[in-house]
Amino acid sequence: MASQLNPTPGYALQPSAQKQTLSTNYITNFDFLNQYLPDTYEKEFERYGNRSVASFLRAVGAEMPSNSDLIKWAEQGRLHTKYTNCTTTATLAADTATFAVEDVLNPTLTSATGIAFREGQTVFISDNTAGSNISNKAIITDVDYANSEFTVAFYEGAGIGVAGAGKTFTCFVYGSEFKKGTTGMAESLEADDDIFENSPIIIKDKYAVSGSDMAQIGWVEVTTENGATGFLWYIKSEHETRLRFEDYLEMSMIEAVPAEAGSGAAANAVYGNKGSEGLFYTVSQRGNVWGGGNPTSLTDFDAIIQRLDKQGAIQENVLFVNRQFSFDIDDMLAAQNSYGAGGTSYGLFDNDKEMALNLGFSGFTRGYDFYKTDWKYLNDASLRGGIVGGTVNGVLVPAGSTSVYDQVLGKNAKRPFLHVRYRASETEDRRYKTWITGSAGGAQTSDLDAMEVHFLSERALCTLGANNFVLFEGVTA
Repeated sequence: MASQLNPTPGYALQPSAQKQTLSTNYITNFDFLNQYLPDTYEKEFERYGNRSVASFLRAVGAEMPSNSDLIKWAEQGRLHTKYTNCTTTATLAADTATFAVEDVLNPTLTSATGIAFREGQTVFISDNTAGSNISNKAIITDVDYANSEFTVAFYEGAGIGVAGAGKTFTCFVYGSEFKKGTTGMAESLEADDDIFENSPIIIKDKYAVSGSDMAQIGWVEVTTENGATGFLWYIKSEHETRLRFEDYLEMSMIEAVPAEAGSGAAANAVYGNKGSEGLFYTVSQRGNVWGGGNPTSLTDFDAIIQRLDKQGAIQENVLFVNRQFSFDIDDMLAAQNSYGAGGTSYGLFDNDKEMALNLGFSGFTRGYDFYKTDWKYLNDASLRGGIVGGTVNGVLVPAGSTSVYDQVLGKNAKRPFLHVRYRASETEDRRYKTWITGSAGGAQTSDLDAMEVHFLSERALCTLGANNFVLFEGVTA
């Protein structure tokens, strides 16, 4: 009978941060009217380890200032043009044919100069029918830009290799040919850029404690992930608020979505504004999405690699994954070892009895270099760990930087594929603002008998070359 983890006892998800004083967030078992005092541990035990999840953007990106409510950048378009939905009524073996370009991948076909084919260019024409291996090569003899049509004359004496009725064709230019003593190319091509934009959002938080509570010493020495320690409980709460806010700064850049027209968030006059495009949203809209569970075989990764070939073909990539996805990759790589199916020979072992067996892999190379790392945010039980709807198992992030036209600098600049732009000027820096108000804790700004610590940031995530990213979604119902 297979063993399994019992559902009880499980992991606790009751929050430690409360809006009011409750029995669950203050120690109440010190009854000094009892003649028998308990032995107490003076220091608080850190049972959840490092609870912060902010590390992803620090590992893959950078931060730089911005001066505007709107951030825009241009990304290079394709150098070559291929249309994958061309139709013709030409009959079998016809010496010439007129093709209509109906390619939905090119949104500029509604303009008179939409198609990028020109007279005198040579084209490769492929039949899109499944199982067909029929293709032709031809030269363009006429282009009707108004109707997005071009006419070709075939090089083959047998003419077009298949009747065009009811079929679609893929066409791309591979060169040109002109007779002696003729004029040059009649038309020219203009570089095509894709313009993208994003808007920063304002993120806020606050911690407040009364002056009286600041003077109250506790019996437990508290500590936080950033090293703050002491017997004053408010020190712990203030530092945890700061750590929580720093996590929000990263999670907002990952999870943010734009407010759709007519949505409640867009219509609210107090909270929210227009939203922002976070990493998951951007990749789901302009990148690559692997759905239906994790890729668990080399065949699955081959499909991903073939998609990357069609995109930017970045050599080095990092997989930020949850625990199950990490195990699936380890198992896939282990299965490639001919001795791995019935044993534990994953790598080069000398069978030393003192050697610790490493059952994991940090990466692999197959066409591209893939480095794997666990992403704590996807594993944390109080965040994305264990959710059912809208699951994300990992994301593939290209390493390095890309060249874009920066409209603030007015020139091309190298930028990491992922980076954060925060609002700043010579007089105001909104990258990470914090200030204290009230009349306690050294503040003397009002007659409020309390200390209020405020946190604010205004930032947006720029995802450059989203076509090079892959989002791995969970199984959908």
